[in-house]
Amino acid sequence: MNKVAIVILNYNGKSFLEQFLPNVVRYSAGEGIQVIVADNNSTDGSTACLKESFPNVGMIELDKNYGYTGGYNKALEQVKSEYFVLLNSDVEVTPGWLEPVIEYLDQHGEAAAAMPKIKSYSEKEYFEYAGASGGYIDKYGYPFCRGRVLSKIEKDEGQHNTITDIFWASGACLFVRSELFFAAGGFDDDFFAHMEEIDLCWRLKRMGYRVVAIPQSEIYHVGGGTLPINTPRKMYLNYRNNLYLLVKNLPKGKLFPVLFVRMCLDGASAMVYLSKFSFGFFWSVIKAHLHFYCHLRVSNRKRKEFRKKVKTEEISGIYPQSMVYSFLVRKKLVFSEYKLT
Repeated sequence: MNKVAIVILNYNGKSFLEQFLPNVVRYSAGEGIQVIVADNNSTDGSTACLKESFPNVGMIELDKNYGYTGGYNKALEQVKSEYFVLLNSDVEVTPGWLEPVIEYLDQHGEAAAAMPKIKSYSEKEYFEYAGASGGYIDKYGYPFCRGRVLSKIEKDEGQHNTITDIFWASGACLFVRSELFFAAGGFDDDFFAHMEEIDLCWRLKRMGYRVVAIPQSEIYHVGGGTLPINTPRKMYLNYRNNLYLLVKNLPKGKLFPVLFVRMCLDGASAMVYLSKFSFGFFWSVIKAHLHFYCHLRVSNRKRKEFRKKVKTEEISGIYPQSMVYSFLVRKKLVFSEYKLT
């Protein structure tokens, strides 16, 4: 068994592999460290490129595109390692990026998952949207980050350099103990992509483990490499999966009040899109809710099945108010203004 397996899930990302994989190999060398690319049946010549240009990189070829969730679930079943590092193909790693996180996990057995500081590849002085320096949610399930609240992205001036417990670690670069990944049930295949890492981290925390940000490790993320940002498809997945997330993980006493408010907020969002003649985004919200209702029985079954693994519902890293209201109305634009539970 290896100590660390860096697993990059790829789908038609040949250009990213050519650009970023050399640094992953260069800056991840060491005994017990393996780099693997799991390919979701790409059609752009990715596998031929790997065989020709990266013969020392392991490869797992899947028979179709299973998305982020299914692709990683199927690939990781074939990987034997103490730690998994799930790394997006559009990430530039830096010298020494592995050591701070692995050392912390080695010394803190109660930490199940962790992430580095994630900064923007195109604007390297700024945090990157998908994770920044650690992920959180508000009471209604809306995610935000230490370094990014809604669309407001902070410049990195060392203000978020402390190692700290977080609610979720970004799927762009997720360190997780392999044993606990499988004990928690892995990723939920029904998510396909987006928010699956929040669901996994929530489950790990309910099992009594910690999720941590280690800013002493730093990477740069392009973002939107596989599924472009701000598209109807991405919006559909975000709205749908966020509702899946709440049904599966909220404590019983909070489930129905939170869902009721979310339905109202999502309906208001849909009306805003309609008023702006953004019919694609309007339909994304409606379709997300329709699929959520059709899938409600399945989500509830998963909720009940996981209940026997739950050790605590006292979860840290949640903003006890509406982050959206605080941002838009109260003008709390930076993370430091948010007081978490």
